[in-house]
Amino acid sequence: MKITSQTTLRNFKAWSGAEDTLKTILDSGQDEQFDLMIEELYPDGLTETELNDILWFEDEWIFEQLGIKTQD
Repeated sequence: MKITSQTTLRNFKAWSGAEDTLKTILDSGQDEQFDLMIEELYPDGLTETELNDILWFEDEWIFEQLGIKTQD
């Protein structure tokens, strides 16, 4: 069975290493820009696991794309 739904980053429940990236995006007020970016890159959508993996493993790229400055 396949169930799809539409959500926003603000409503996404990240887990593991993705939680910190999610918090940084939300704290910087860039969640709507992130939503638009993901919709453009993945017009057919993606799974929760795929989104979580992007947040977890692609955090530096995400921050660069959104113009978020982080402490190195």
